[in-house]
Amino acid sequence: MRTKGALIWDFHQPWSIEDIEIGDPRRGEVKIRMEAAGLCHSDHHLATGDIPMASFPILGGHEGAGVVIEIGDGVDDIAVGDHVALSFIPSCGRCPSCRAGRTNLCDLGAGLLAGASVSDGSFRVTARGRDVYPMSLLGTFAPYLVVHRSSVVKIDPEIPFEVACLLSCGVTTGFGSATRSADVRPGEDVAIIGIGGVGVAALQGAVLAGARYIFAIDPVEWKREQARHFGATHVYPDIDAAFAQVPELTAGAMAQKVIVTVGRVEGRDIDLYLALTAKAGTCVVTAMGGILDTEVTLNLSMLTLFQKNLQGTIFGAGNPQHDIPNLLALYRAGKLNLDDMVTRRYRLEEVNDGYRDMLEGRNIRGVIRFTDADR
Repeated sequence: MRTKGALIWDFHQPWSIEDIEIGDPRRGEVKIRMEAAGLCHSDHHLATGDIPMASFPILGGHEGAGVVIEIGDGVDDIAVGDHVALSFIPSCGRCPSCRAGRTNLCDLGAGLLAGASVSDGSFRVTARGRDVYPMSLLGTFAPYLVVHRSSVVKIDPEIPFEVACLLSCGVTTGFGSATRSADVRPGEDVAIIGIGGVGVAALQGAVLAGARYIFAIDPVEWKREQARHFGATHVYPDIDAAFAQVPELTAGAMAQKVIVTVGRVEGRDIDLYLALTAKAGTCVVTAMGGILDTEVTLNLSMLTLFQKNLQGTIFGAGNPQHDIPNLLALYRAGKLNLDDMVTRRYRLEEVNDGYRDMLEGRNIRGVIRFTDADR
């Protein structure tokens, strides 16, 4: 199948809309007609080199939802016509991590940056006669994709595609950062640093978990306004402003849970985040740093003496096959506001505009809506 896709061919280059060839599904795979794709910051990390794929060219996109149009041999629980969301981490259900209930750490994740199908190690996308490396084995910045069954989650057909695509990464990651990794409990105070798609999902997770105060920190005034809309009780332009008030509000205890969801985390800031964290509290680092960044500023004495926890997380420490349908059920029940997270819709050819809006703080989440013209 010949179609179009958003590719990058080198670091620090814009996305290029080009003709691509997509192969047919092989054993264990499905072909999907994409309807919507989320513009997540992680795809921008590909362009900067913070997340290095095995090679170029790269087909971007790891948030998406659509309709199954073809299935390969061995797929018996997904049918043509099913509505599905993608999971940016596949889950095989058989490896040690999956058997232990940590499907977000499935061993298939080792191939996320390699680009080759988990079915047989070959490639399903080509451009200019070369193999193309799809982001997270997906490549949702194209109107069609072929993907392994382990990356597909069947969803309720009543769910709007532009909402469903958010669950492929951002919402599931943020919500789980609050409810699983941070384990926010009723009455606790929570600080969320960085109010983008992941941060707003974490904020909503803290609200539903029963947090008392939710401190939202972001330099963009519009995003602070959005944080209040989604349930933040206090907002601050930077962490220094938070330090000026949080001690008084918490009687000196600080925030029991701190969740870091900035666009790019810097090692020099970790000690500030931990200083905002209460004794025996947990600081969850959801944001990504550069793959080669190894230096962190950290007061080890305070880490030990105040018994604080510094916790990494991926995909909200959850189970995509379970969590994505559950979170969409919360949405249908009116308890999770996903509609207002979609700030703006773009055509595929406007993908660079979407990332410019994201970097300039004008989006909570931008979404590509595919049209017949894109195909």
